[in-house]
Amino acid sequence: MRVFKYLFWILYRIWFYVLVALPIVLLFPLLLLSILKEKWYPFFFKLARIWAKFILIGMGFYFKIEREQTPEYGKSYMLIANHTSMADIMLMLVTVSNPFVFVGKKELANIPLFGFFYKRTCILVDRNSAKSRQAVFLRAQRRLKSGLSICIFPEGGVPEEDILLDDFKDGAFRLAINHDIPVVPITFADNKKRFSYTFFSGGPGIMRVKIHSFLPTEHLQVEHTKTLNETSRSIILNQLKNFG
Repeated sequence: MRVFKYLFWILYRIWFYVLVALPIVLLFPLLLLSILKEKWYPFFFKLARIWAKFILIGMGFYFKIEREQTPEYGKSYMLIANHTSMADIMLMLVTVSNPFVFVGKKELANIPLFGFFYKRTCILVDRNSAKSRQAVFLRAQRRLKSGLSICIFPEGGVPEEDILLDDFKDGAFRLAINHDIPVVPITFADNKKRFSYTFFSGGPGIMRVKIHSFLPTEHLQVEHTKTLNETSRSIILNQLKNFG
């Protein structure tokens, strides 16, 4: 019985990468066209949402999204969520329909095919480079001025399996305060169970999501960054505990 489990997990992981690659190959001409100009990004974003739904459904994941508040189209937000799975990117794309740009680690740009579009549409950061982290603020500022939102996983990486929620970095909250945009805390309840970074694990099932009430920043100053950080983290942590 154990042999069949391991065989399933191996095939399940392979199937994931097939699902990631297949729509990129099929939609390649449209995807390529959509990244030629930055102002065409919303069209690319729509294609990315189709890609994300295709993967989640193909993996046997069905998502249940609870909303305390819904982002208004045309407004910019700072989207944050806990990070435990390769499926977090897809689930975020499905959860939020407003066009947004990911801030993510530069290593993902090395993934064949996916990386080609990733490095041309996302804001890449080398977390070991202070210069790279500073460049993120400049690129994010340009995207926000064009009316897009920004998505950051503020744990700064994927925590160890036994950590429910790691400490948050300050970057997302400093950006939100500097640009007077609301922080949107989002909790992913089941991604670690469904498809974690542990190879021999996971399987089809529900992915619960909760979009929490937004945290306004209009009257905050840079010195309030840490408080906003801690408030956001507490909201997500408490919800993770409530989900169980």
